[in-house]
Amino acid sequence: MKIASLNSHIFEQSANEEALLRCQTALNQKDREDYAAAQNTMRPFWRGVGANPNTDGLDPSAAADVLMCAGILTSWIGSKNQISDAQETAKDLLTRSISIFEANRDLTKVAVAQSEIAYCYWREGAVNEARSWLQEALKRLGFEGASRARALLKLSTVEWTSGRFREALELLNQNESLFRKITNPTIRGGYHSELAIIHRNLATTENRIEYFQRAVSEYKEAEKQFRLAGNQIYRADVINNVGFLLFKLGRHKEAHKCLDEARRLVIKFKDKARTAQFDESRAQVLIEEARLTEAVRVARRAVSMLRKSGRICAMAEAQITYGVALARLGRIDRAQHIFREAIQVACQINALNVAGLAALALIEEIENLSPPMLQAAYRQAREWLANSQSPDIKLRLADAAERIVAGVYTELNADEATEILTEAGGLREKLRRYEEVVIKQALAQVNGSVTHAASLLEINYQSLAYIIENRHPHLLKDRTPVRRRPRK
Repeated sequence: MKIASLNSHIFEQSANEEALLRCQTALNQKDREDYAAAQNTMRPFWRGVGANPNTDGLDPSAAADVLMCAGILTSWIGSKNQISDAQETAKDLLTRSISIFEANRDLTKVAVAQSEIAYCYWREGAVNEARSWLQEALKRLGFEGASRARALLKLSTVEWTSGRFREALELLNQNESLFRKITNPTIRGGYHSELAIIHRNLATTENRIEYFQRAVSEYKEAEKQFRLAGNQIYRADVINNVGFLLFKLGRHKEAHKCLDEARRLVIKFKDKARTAQFDESRAQVLIEEARLTEAVRVARRAVSMLRKSGRICAMAEAQITYGVALARLGRIDRAQHIFREAIQVACQINALNVAGLAALALIEEIENLSPPMLQAAYRQAREWLANSQSPDIKLRLADAAERIVAGVYTELNADEATEILTEAGGLREKLRRYEEVVIKQALAQVNGSVTHAASLLEINYQSLAYIIENRHPHLLKDRTPVRRRPRK
């Protein structure tokens, strides 16, 4: 009996140690974005996204580690592959692990799990919840160590993705001494990459060229750290970002060189989705260089590869670039079709910011849109991009609004303007005359259709028909004939 009990104890210790080792290995593989290997490593305890971990025979501490690891992998893999409800599943697994860690008073692991739950919320677009969870996690973490550094990097990402670039920069600057002490090159690479992204955005919002130079410098340091870590995928991402930044600075030859290197790295790992995303970056450079035939070919290839890879959101983004290249090459009908397909696809996956960018590109690149299409595109672009903090987006929306106004409310000629300003009568009469001019111009835009004119003027059909018939009856000749329905 005693021998059997001893053998059982040895078995339990072996299983617990195996679980911990597999969790550590899988999370390291996740950091290298080798998700297939990570899932395979966890196979004895977890069969993949959507499956419930098998913690039978494990002590509570090891079981909690398995639950946390499965939750982390579910969140990251679910985000990459756009798996429905993956973030909710991940939050459930992580919450279960927290309950055990709290019972064991392991506050560091409680905080680690909380920071991962925060990222689940962030991936769902719930920025305030993500920030709150990370702030709570940081209260439980000491002032040193890799766990705190990782949580700070997550909070930095949450801040700058919500347009709070100065807050993100202040956060990293306040914790500079911590990151200087970190020896883990992956974390250090993440730190410099975050600084690069923040300075790149500040350079745009504050129009400061020195911030662009700082961003390039930070990206190069990040690439150096990821090279030391042996993380070629992260290196490729950073090199692609450097290339894109050089493109924004007008240094196209250097940009192509970086994009060549980034593509070479990911091809070695047979990462087709990343290869396609890098091709989309190249297509943007080619468009800027007016090498439109090449841009169309490269962008079309990127769209096709992303579609096959199931990266639907990235595909919609690439379709915008593809549509721009087509439009500037003069293939207007095809470009309009691609923009509208991008809007449809983005709406289907609730990527409304991408749908907004596609609608905005439709306005900018297609000159002869019908007035109803023009107004519909602007209305939705304005709604879908309402939360954007990008000054560039705001300027583009303002330009689009001017085009809408110019298209619907065409400028008065000198005689019309003088008549309105000098006509006898009070303000009410002047407004009535201006109303008449605007309605007349709207009807002319849509060949007399009251339905379409009402849409342009943002009022309903019945109201416009009433106004014409009762306040401006001489405009009846400018509208299509009223069709009376026969009485039954």
